[in-house]
Amino acid sequence: MFLQPQLRALLRDGSQGAERHDARNLQRSWRKFAAFAYIAEQYGYRYEGLSPLSPKGSPNPYFAFRRLPDAPERAAWSAQHYPAAPEGGQLPGMRPKGNRLRPLPEVQHEVDLLHARIMVDYSRTHRRRGLTALLVIPVIMLIPLSQTGFSPQSLLVCAAVWLFFAALWLAGLGIARRRHTKYRRVLRNAGVDWPPNPSLT
Repeated sequence: MFLQPQLRALLRDGSQGAERHDARNLQRSWRKFAAFAYIAEQYGYRYEGLSPLSPKGSPNPYFAFRRLPDAPERAAWSAQHYPAAPEGGQLPGMRPKGNRLRPLPEVQHEVDLLHARIMVDYSRTHRRRGLTALLVIPVIMLIPLSQTGFSPQSLLVCAAVWLFFAALWLAGLGIARRRHTKYRRVLRNAGVDWPPNPSLT
């Protein structure tokens, strides 16, 4: 549903020579978004990580794709071999029938590594996600308390509500850290240093 507009936006940036393309995961699956990242590379944009446009702690952050030096050649080759891709036809590296974002066996490993990079980056966003809400909840609860009064019972209820959301945030943070560790290990085993060290680029 969202794939064609997303691909057209990528191709539009490519035709305008934009140095960076920003995209959100509109596929409802991180593996499908990794497949999209692979396709973007075939049109001249390599996955780079979280975009500077992305609000800190956003549950649906923007990801950056950096224009490659041979972007025009890549885009021309893909346009020649997959002319119907923008209109719903087969995509570079993907299976010709059924789900359009199912990688062919020969590119599956590359898509898996892109998926691991994306998951490492996405897991980093959870550190701030929800933290603002934890700070705002007590302020919001002051509104009904100011009407009902600051009785011990009402303060206990408010404390219980805050502790519930704090526990949810901590549980989510733990899951994000495990995910981060898991996919960092996948990348390390494949010889991929991610996130890249800026001093080495």
